[in-house]
Amino acid sequence: MKVPKQRMRFCKKCKKHTLHNNELAKKRTMGSVHTMSAGTRRKWRHLAGMGNAGRYSRPPGGGKMYGKKQTKKTDFRYTCSQCKKTWSSSSGGIRLRKVEFT
Repeated sequence: MKVPKQRMRFCKKCKKHTLHNNELAKKRTMGSVHTMSAGTRRKWRHLAGMGNAGRYSRPPGGGKMYGKKQTKKTDFRYTCSQCKKTWSSSSGGIRLRKVEFT
């Protein structure tokens, strides 16, 4: 999908519509975001030994196996051209196979 390099958006810091530069940021996986959280440490403690890992040996989603999605959600970052404040996309992004900036 073709996406414009610059776009008029409302800047919360400037409190007016300004030209924003559009760029694509790489999404991080859930494991890399909070590696030292309590739940992650608890999970690795269970998986460290031998034998059944209990609740962590089952796949996520209640054990229902679904197919893999074709695309990942895009993470657009908008940078204000006046105050240089960067905003992330509020909607969480849209599913695109390929992004092309025009």
